[in-house]
Amino acid sequence: MPKLPPVSGAEAIRALQRLGFERTRQSGSHVVMRLGGKGCVVPLHAELKVGTLAGVLRQAEVSAEDFAANL
Repeated sequence: MPKLPPVSGAEAIRALQRLGFERTRQSGSHVVMRLGGKGCVVPLHAELKVGTLAGVLRQAEVSAEDFAANL
């Protein structure tokens, strides 16, 4: 697995939207994204920690390579 780049929550949301995810709803500083039966919750922080970003990608079932290619 390649090293994940430092990104903000907004950048992560844009990359997921390029992969086909849709912004379903927002509750406070957390955005719920969906694509069919897959979904994830992205926090709108200035910079996501590596573990948080890895957890978001695991929830969304997206590889780090696909995510990095769509940044």
